Amino acid sequence: MKIHVNQKEYEVPDGLTVKALLDRQQIPAEGTAVAVDNKLVPKADWESRTLADGEKVTVIRAAFGG
Repeated sequence: MKIHVNQKEYEVPDGLTVKALLDRQQIPAEGTAVAVDNKLVPKADWESRTLADGEKVTVIRAAFGG
């Protein structure tokens, strides 16, 4: 199936979870927020929230420093 992550298209396996997507992209959970089709996905739901064909995922990483 195809999904969009930060406006870039990816081919991923069916049933991929938000957590598995972040792992595949090597994105650490700490300081990360995820929205699917413009709806925030709580971190507690990342392991159970599966992605569907055509969904748009937005991953936002907090910037630290000064």
